[in-house]
Amino acid sequence: MTSPSSNPLSTIQTRIRAAAERAGRDPASVRLIGVSKGQSFEKILTLAAAGLRDFGENYVQEWLEKKSLLEKEHPDLATQLRWHFIGHLQSNKAAEVLGRAALVHSVDSLKLARKLSALAVQRNLIQPLLLEVLLAPEANKSGLTPELLRQSLKDFASLPGLEYRGLMALPPAVEEAEAARPFFRLLKSLLDECNETGFFAKPLTDLSMGMSQDFEIAVEEGATYVRVGTALFGPRT
Repeated sequence: MTSPSSNPLSTIQTRIRAAAERAGRDPASVRLIGVSKGQSFEKILTLAAAGLRDFGENYVQEWLEKKSLLEKEHPDLATQLRWHFIGHLQSNKAAEVLGRAALVHSVDSLKLARKLSALAVQRNLIQPLLLEVLLAPEANKSGLTPELLRQSLKDFASLPGLEYRGLMALPPAVEEAEAARPFFRLLKSLLDECNETGFFAKPLTDLSMGMSQDFEIAVEEGATYVRVGTALFGPRT
């Protein structure tokens, strides 16, 4: 018999399901993203074979190399996987991500949104995305402050070629998972504010929040995407 510790995907899926049920939510409303940055191609294949279909990458070149290799060596599987771009995206890399990512989680400025919009119109496609929010001042983290988000919503919503799905955030580092709860609640309240403006063609429904150490708290507070790396893959290679 396989022990839970040797089947991390099953273990994490069980924990997500339990957290959703505690919050009175449908577990199917939460999608698990395996954060595969710095992880080997073989580990991605192993998790994909076990049933994981969503993978998140932070660096454009690393991601596109993995994506290309998968399409070459496992074309049938490649059509089943959804790639999420979750890292900081520079405007000069936008063209490489547009149309290749199922969802861009990290649109953190109007400048980047305008670049993606112009490219999307040029290529006649629609790019799904999330707006990244900086919930507390921290060095080396990007994102829109809540105030800037509120001020910029109308400008974001006016850009063609973009499909806004919701918000993403990386809460400040905390020692205990429970300490992240207020930040998850803040992101949910900001999502509600976005929808109350009526600026967006469709309601924003997605919250990308929660990682290996706090994803259960995030699910309890409304996460629709949780981004889990080392708890799934083990240490980065």
